[in-house]
Amino acid sequence: MTSLLTGPGSRRVAPGTLVILVAAWSCGGAPAESADARSARERQGPATAGTAPGDVPVYESPRAPVPPVVDGVPDEAAWAAAPWTEPFVDIRGAGHPAPRHRTRARLLWDDAHLYVAAELEEPHLWGHITERDAIVYRDDDFEVFLDPDGDGLRYFEIEINVLGTVLDLYLDKPYRHGGQADIPWDIPGLRSAVRLVGTLNDPSDEDVGWTVEMAIPWADLVAPGGTGLGAPRAGDQWRVTFSRVEWPFRVADGTYVKTVTPTREVPHPEDNWVWSPTGEVNIHIPERWGVVRFVEPAARGGS
Repeated sequence: MTSLLTGPGSRRVAPGTLVILVAAWSCGGAPAESADARSARERQGPATAGTAPGDVPVYESPRAPVPPVVDGVPDEAAWAAAPWTEPFVDIRGAGHPAPRHRTRARLLWDDAHLYVAAELEEPHLWGHITERDAIVYRDDDFEVFLDPDGDGLRYFEIEINVLGTVLDLYLDKPYRHGGQADIPWDIPGLRSAVRLVGTLNDPSDEDVGWTVEMAIPWADLVAPGGTGLGAPRAGDQWRVTFSRVEWPFRVADGTYVKTVTPTREVPHPEDNWVWSPTGEVNIHIPERWGVVRFVEPAARGGS
């Protein structure tokens, strides 16, 4: 299977450097239900009917023999032990169109961090959002959702776009149960990077895609005013999912322009491609997320 990691024309992108290294930091500001929090909540929108999955995918994440370098290129030897997920599917599940472009992810862990890598095929690399903790899914993006104790409450979300811009937030419960996005909440020690295989915001050519790496400190996955579970032990399992948002566009005067934006009548004009389908256009159904089991390398089953 062809990988973006070995594709031609790769380019690491960042202002003034060769690679985007985006560290999260603590941000002040008003609590959730600011305009941005409302936008995140409204993303749920009316449910779009579909077929809910009868089961969920399970991923066995091996312990990292050494910490991988977070440079947007998950090609270190440590990653060889981590299998790729199956390619993402439409969030609504079976009976809906297959994604046009392949997306897959993989995980490693150690006593300090959860390491996430993703590979996204994409013939048109474009994005505009550069402000930390803006609503990143208004661009094409990749997203990680973590529910440490698997109870469907008190979970974490991280979004990143092709520019390396990050949004991280905390939810005490899903939006449909009255949850609110706590956008000022941050992962202080988050490290993330992207690598672009192609040219950014240039519709004159066809690109290959982009890759993502993250190192998420266990110690930072703490609810506001509370405590976290800390690092897992071999055999523990979390509820986790990954999502990709893909917006329709047109080219006008040599620039990418989003074709449509959400309305009350069409709340989800974007594509939502995920690892574990929820059966409707609503990622915030943690009981339908996948299961990640943390294992020692020798204990992992087939890749």
